[in-house]
Amino acid sequence: MSCDVELHNVRVSYDAFCALEGIDLCIQHGEALGIVGPNGSGKSTLLKTIAGLLRPERGTICVFGTEPRRLPRGTIAYVPQVEAVDWGFPATVSDVVAMGRFSHLPWWRRFGPTDRALVDEAIDAVGMTPMAGRHIAELSGGQQQRAFIARALAQQPRLLLLDEPTTGVDAATEEALRLVVRGVVGRGTPVLMTTHDLERVDEWFDRLMVLDRRTLALGTPDEVAASGAYSAIREHTHTHGHLRVDHDPHEGHEAHPEVRV
Repeated sequence: MSCDVELHNVRVSYDAFCALEGIDLCIQHGEALGIVGPNGSGKSTLLKTIAGLLRPERGTICVFGTEPRRLPRGTIAYVPQVEAVDWGFPATVSDVVAMGRFSHLPWWRRFGPTDRALVDEAIDAVGMTPMAGRHIAELSGGQQQRAFIARALAQQPRLLLLDEPTTGVDAATEEALRLVVRGVVGRGTPVLMTTHDLERVDEWFDRLMVLDRRTLALGTPDEVAASGAYSAIREHTHTHGHLRVDHDPHEGHEAHPEVRV
């Protein structure tokens, strides 16, 4: 079976710092891949590179048969971490989600009933209908994350990239997001999602990737658990937390938010 997303020997660097090295990956139609690893392991960098926001120093990336930057607008939906977004802009939840439709609107076409229906459907899917008229800055971090996921759903992308969407959400919201992810995958859209939550990965994902700049393990959750790499990451996060500071600051830090000093 052909790959919807394919990476071969990908290396990504920030100045002299190597964030990813030798990444090989194949994501098939309708597959959910979970990406786990400590902060600084390159999880966010991997998603940004697949989204076309970063260029690899070496290697090739092919998404639906071409380079990510050559895809039509709206093909890839990327939802960043909550702390990576400036929430000061004046917009309601409905306004934010409606932005997901803009990539589908040629300059001569106005926002129509079909677009509005898709926006309402996306807001409802993440349980935000009662808050549709609220200003985005008034929401909690978890609610803001749900609004941005709704925007991605309204976009109707062919590939969905989620960067730690369950951070700061309660158990009920996490379960609602899991059902959203599985629903998207069930309709054939591949999903790549980074996470620090090592529980229930078998219910979220078809495969799991353990990343620490290089691929330490890749397979079904059971296969990754049997490899021992999963246990090492689990021990690291439980013992030392999620913060990694094993290299000096560099100019790329601003574009490399998963590493903090």
